[in-house]
Amino acid sequence: MTTATTSPQNTLVHSYLFLRRAIGLIGLALPVVLILGKQLVQGGDLLGSLSGYYYTDLRDVLVGAMCAVGVFLLAYYGHDYVDNIVSTVAGLGAIGLALFPTTPDHDVTAWDKTAGVLHLAFAAVFFLSLAYFCLRLFPHDGEQPERFGALYRVCGAVILACLVLIALAKYLALAPSLHPALWLEAIAVEAFGVAWLVKGRSLEPRSVP
Repeated sequence: MTTATTSPQNTLVHSYLFLRRAIGLIGLALPVVLILGKQLVQGGDLLGSLSGYYYTDLRDVLVGAMCAVGVFLLAYYGHDYVDNIVSTVAGLGAIGLALFPTTPDHDVTAWDKTAGVLHLAFAAVFFLSLAYFCLRLFPHDGEQPERFGALYRVCGAVILACLVLIALAKYLALAPSLHPALWLEAIAVEAFGVAWLVKGRSLEPRSVP
């Protein structure tokens, strides 16, 4: 009887851990694949943002990765309705920013401008939802030892700080030749990837139950 009752629960737990790990791995890999991949495939200069790689040969990688993250988030069910609402909002944000590309640098049409505004809105929703996961939901769900709470909060703070700095860099036109938005976006994506990998217990020491 014990095996029959616990087996479905174990399957459910492993499914949740798989979703978290998948989201985390995509987050960790995406900036590296986009930046290095474009240099290897096309060469040329770095772009101003990760979203700009939509207009390179890495378009399918960017769109596919964000749609995958969006689907995983939509399929993710947390501990309560707040978790579910936030994951649904984040999933829609990920899919939206993938389907509506950022405004191109040249030959901008009216639709390009509209899509660019939608892209920014979906991106803001996506990253703010991920920050909420890190700052409010992950540290307090009781699944892991309290010491992991500090790591989640750091990841959430990094995401928010990067968003603020991206806005400031764009508004003040700070060092555009250094591509600040690109590196800040990459750091934010890496932070969310780390948080979700830890939540999927991929980066826990073996001694942690």
